[in-house]
Amino acid sequence: MIYKSADSEVMSSVRDRLHDTCILCGGKNPVGLKLRFEIMPDSGTRAEFTCSPIFEGYRGFMHGGVAASLMDSAMTNCLFAHNIAAFTAEMDIKYNLPVLCGKKAIVTARIIEYLRPLYILEAEIMQEGKTVVKAKAKFMESELLKK
Repeated sequence: MIYKSADSEVMSSVRDRLHDTCILCGGKNPVGLKLRFEIMPDSGTRAEFTCSPIFEGYRGFMHGGVAASLMDSAMTNCLFAHNIAAFTAEMDIKYNLPVLCGKKAIVTARIIEYLRPLYILEAEIMQEGKTVVKAKAKFMESELLKK
């Protein structure tokens, strides 16, 4: 389901104004990943990253909490692309396979349902052509953009 057309300039503007120190996508966080999300044809978001060993849980595998954070960031940026600032209210995660460190991966997100102020999104991490982790989350719109 497409909420409305996404806009990469809007996404960047909202992120830079409200989220610039985020550990995952903020440009001003000196130790952050600085993920750069792009808009997909379905008005969702997508970012590529390499799973660094500094994010390991078990040796050779990304910590599950980092994977959850990556999907949360993708969903947040998807909302930013639609000029929405919202906080995560609930997230359900299914870990299909471990995320391998030292390998490229892609995280994507899209809005699947909405009834303002509630937005429901899905996200996934793909690696080597397989969906390794999936999430579905509820976000509650914030007044941050109105300030």
